[in-house]
Amino acid sequence: MKIEIKLTDKDQAYIIKNLYPLYLYDLSGHHGNLPNKHGIYEESDEFLTLNDQYEVQNIWWEKPDLLFPFLIFADDTPAGFILIATPPHCNQGIDYFVNEFFLLQPFRGKGIAEHAANQVFQRFKGNWELFTNPAEKNIVGQSFWRKTISNYTNGDYAEEYGETFDGYKLIFRFNNSDI
Repeated sequence: MKIEIKLTDKDQAYIIKNLYPLYLYDLSGHHGNLPNKHGIYEESDEFLTLNDQYEVQNIWWEKPDLLFPFLIFADDTPAGFILIATPPHCNQGIDYFVNEFFLLQPFRGKGIAEHAANQVFQRFKGNWELFTNPAEKNIVGQSFWRKTISNYTNGDYAEEYGETFDGYKLIFRFNNSDI
């Protein structure tokens, strides 16, 4: 299977925006989130349509030197996305933050996600951070990140539970400057 990671611009933004509601739905299984009164997976009832949700996501294509929206392709089919943030959109001392990572169900368990993550890690060198849900419902996600980061760094990473700007999370940090 051919796996490609492509940095998107405004012309391809719609593909990530099309996948995003599926990502939020997928997360609802881990967090127990329900859609708002309009059927949109957002906390605010201000979002009436998916188009409203799309507008909020435009920031990813308005700051091309700070925010990096990547699409994951498997055999030329959009399979998911990786959204990478840099300062000032991440914690102090962090160069790169995995803001969002999503792979569609049919592509999981085939090594695509780890391959995609590694490609993005290799593209940017420095201090990395990512969070994932620490709940038991997310054992698969926790195991994925633990295995992927351990394999990528040869076990040279930090892992801790703690409070973040997004609540209590399992936090992974590593530096890939020498990888």
